[in-house]
Amino acid sequence: MLLGGFVLLVLGAEFLARGASRLAGALGISPVVIGLTVVAYGTSAPELSVSLQAALAGNADIAVANVVGSNIFNVLFILGACAAIKPLVVSRQLVRLEVPVMIVISVLLLALSLDGRLGFTDGALLASGVAAYTVWAVRKSRKERTALRADGAQARPPAVRTKKAHRLGAQAALIAMGLALLILGSRWLVAGAVALAASMGVSDVVIGLTIVAGGTSLPEVFTSLMATIRNERDIAIGNVVGSNICNILLIIGVSSLVTPGGLNVAPSLLNFDMEVMVAAALACLPIFFTGCAIARWEGWLFLGGYAAYTAYLIMDATGHDALPVFSNTLLMFVLPLAAVTVAVVTVRAVRRQRGQACSADQ
Repeated sequence: MLLGGFVLLVLGAEFLARGASRLAGALGISPVVIGLTVVAYGTSAPELSVSLQAALAGNADIAVANVVGSNIFNVLFILGACAAIKPLVVSRQLVRLEVPVMIVISVLLLALSLDGRLGFTDGALLASGVAAYTVWAVRKSRKERTALRADGAQARPPAVRTKKAHRLGAQAALIAMGLALLILGSRWLVAGAVALAASMGVSDVVIGLTIVAGGTSLPEVFTSLMATIRNERDIAIGNVVGSNICNILLIIGVSSLVTPGGLNVAPSLLNFDMEVMVAAALACLPIFFTGCAIARWEGWLFLGGYAAYTAYLIMDATGHDALPVFSNTLLMFVLPLAAVTVAVVTVRAVRRQRGQACSADQ
C-alpha cells in the first residue's frame, strides 16, 4: 500500500498539474488563478473529509488541529521543498491580494478561537468568506476571458471553438482523474505507512504527529512539487496559498456549521500551534516581497522551521528531557536570528526596488 500510494500520488499530481496548466491556457486564465481555485480546492478534499468525519464522530478538536497542522505544513514544508528544488517566482497578484488574505483569515481564526470554541456563528462567518472569495475569483476569471475575446479570440471560426470545447472537456477530465488518484493514493500511503511504522515499534504519538498529520497534505505536496519540476511554479505557489485559505474558510466553516455545539479548540492549539500558523503566514509576505521570488536559501529556512516545529511537537508529546533546552534555544537564538535575517533582506529589497513595481506576472 505504501508503494502503491506513492505511485498513485505521482500519477495524480502529474495529471492534475498538466490538466490545470492546459486548462489555464485554453481559457486564457493565469495559472495562479487556476492554482488558487481548482487545484487548491481539489487538493484540500482530504482535509475536508477527515475534518468532517472527525467532527461528526465526536472528535471535534481533531478538525481544528488537522487544519492548523496542514496550514503550517503547507507553508513551511511544501513551499520550502519547492523553493529548494527551484527558486519560485511569485505572481504580483499573490503579493498584493492572496497572501494578505491568508494572513488576515489566519489571524481571524485565532481571534475567533480565543473562547475555546468555534460555534455556528463563527462557522457561518468563515463559510460566507469562502463564498465571497470564490465569487471574486470567478469574476476575475471572467474579466480575463473578456479581455482575451477583445483581442480576437471571439473571431475564431465555429470549428475552432468546437475543438476548443473538446479540449476543455479533456483537461477537466484529466484534472478530475488526477484528484481521484491523489485522494486514493494519500489514503493508501498513510495506511501503509502507519502499519509499517507500527510493525517497527514506533509509538502512536510519533505516528500521529508525523505520518497522519502530513498525510492529508500529500496531494498538495506532490501537486506543488510536480508543478515546480514542470516549471508551472505559479500553480505550485497558488496551490499552497489557496489551500490555506480554503482550509480555514471552507473546512473550519463547514465543520463548525454541521457539528452540534461547534468545534472545541484545544488549549495547546490556541497557545502554540495557531500562533505558529499565523507566524508562518506572516513570514510569507516579506519573503514573497523580496524580488517577487522565493530563493533557495529561503526555502531551506522554511524547511528548517518545519523541522524545528516537528521536533518540538515530538519532544513535547513524549516528555523528553531535552525539551526545555530545545525550547530556550529556539526562543532565544534561532527564531530571533531568522527574524533578523528576513528583516534585513526585506529592507535591502525595499531600498533596491524603491520606485519600481514588482516584475510582471510570470
